[in-house]
Amino acid sequence: MDFGIALPTAADSWKTVQRAEDLGFTHAWFYDTQMLNADCFVAMGAAAVNTKRIRLGTGVLVPSNRIAPVAAGALASLNQLAPGRIDFGVGTGFTARRAMGFGAMKIKAMETYINQVYGLLRREIVDFEMEGQQRKIRFLNPEIGVFNTSDPIALHLSAFGPRTRALTAKLAAGWIDFVGNVETGIRELTAMQEEWGKAGRAGSDLLATAFALGCVLQEGEPADSARAMAQAGPRAAVMLHRAADEALSGLTPGVSMPTKRRAELDGYIALARTFEPADARYLQNHRGHLMFIKPEEKPFITADLIRATSFTATEAEIKLRIDALRSAGYTQFTIQLVPGQEQALADWARIRQAFA
Repeated sequence: MDFGIALPTAADSWKTVQRAEDLGFTHAWFYDTQMLNADCFVAMGAAAVNTKRIRLGTGVLVPSNRIAPVAAGALASLNQLAPGRIDFGVGTGFTARRAMGFGAMKIKAMETYINQVYGLLRREIVDFEMEGQQRKIRFLNPEIGVFNTSDPIALHLSAFGPRTRALTAKLAAGWIDFVGNVETGIRELTAMQEEWGKAGRAGSDLLATAFALGCVLQEGEPADSARAMAQAGPRAAVMLHRAADEALSGLTPGVSMPTKRRAELDGYIALARTFEPADARYLQNHRGHLMFIKPEEKPFITADLIRATSFTATEAEIKLRIDALRSAGYTQFTIQLVPGQEQALADWARIRQAFA
């Protein structure tokens, strides 16, 4: 099983990626959330010239963040710096778009975007629309060697719903899933495998990556210790942020809480209704998303919620959980590192070593 790291992108993320490579990790994924993190392509470029083996991927790129020719040029440029080590992870933009008050983009638009990017990387002429006008575009002089369109760039889709899973199978792409607990992760993998089979693809060809947050607890350490709260708490908070988005939009929150009580959810929604400015409460709601816990939301992040939404347990228990994911068919386990908690990489390196 491959092991990767995911990073809320910082300009100097290459330092952590270099350390991960030294510890045997195979992949590094960079978040594309422009209002929360640094630019992923800038950080990946620095990582490309400071590493030799580890694969570097957008985890995941949001098509509305940059037009297709810009994305294709950036990917090809990275491919020149790290030939054959670049992964194109793409999704509809749950975090990046909601942080600006927008919902996820349409799946059909994402498919069109992917086809444009790969058409350009194949040096084809593609149809492209901008400012209401349709034009044919292509790379004009790829032969001069300023970027690399020769080595393959693997496609991975972040797919949580049936339509995006079907698109993943249609495009024969790798699949990225955010996994909070083993049971749900296996259920979602089974659904993905069914779509893969419907598309007439061999099960052994499916590359399935489980993204997770968590904390490797010491014996007797509670799941809401300061360390666990910092490393895994941001994953628990995602449940609250999503529910608040829906409630503030006038919808009935569709988030299914993994704990028996809804007190955390209802309490946070009430708090979110007080966020300012009143016409843009999403600005405060998503502050720190997947990075840190805001002081005002900490009372709603309980030990139960952390345990239920993350890989927060003892080393022995986490190994059992990852082994269950591997047995079910996941081919990669990726742990997100939280800013300021990069030392946790050593804990996850011990776990990775058990699967070497």
